[in-house]
Amino acid sequence: MYVVKSPLSDADLKTVAEALQGALVDLIDLSLVAKQVHWNVVGPRFRSVHLQLDEVVTSARAHTDTVAERASALGVSPDGRASTVAVGSGIAATAGGWIRDAEAVGVLVDALGAVIGRMRERVVATGEADPVSQDILIGVTADLEKHHWMFQAENG
Repeated sequence: MYVVKSPLSDADLKTVAEALQGALVDLIDLSLVAKQVHWNVVGPRFRSVHLQLDEVVTSARAHTDTVAERASALGVSPDGRASTVAVGSGIAATAGGWIRDAEAVGVLVDALGAVIGRMRERVVATGEADPVSQDILIGVTADLEKHHWMFQAENG
């Protein structure tokens, strides 16, 4: 059932739908990973890392909504269900339990790096198919790269 008709061709819509759905899944998982680490970080840099993790959560959640609403605007039903995120995320599984601040930073560097790599692929894929969606993905990627830089600098 299509409630919203896309202005894109079927081929372009397929490309863009896959890119937006993949971005949605990665962003949801990034927010969950960052929150899990946020709750469990310990160590001398607890406060600064704890607060920095919340910045990533806030950013990922805002981008999640933007990406999902772009999909909806194109007639694509976004799927953010837990089972979909669990199967489709490009982020490695995060261990449970307490996590030292330096290790927490490393987890976020890796998670952000994984998401950024996949986002850059989506930027390329959507270039001709839909420059509007591409622009959204470029903005998301730029923001994630800023977080990535800041976490890398934590353990510099």
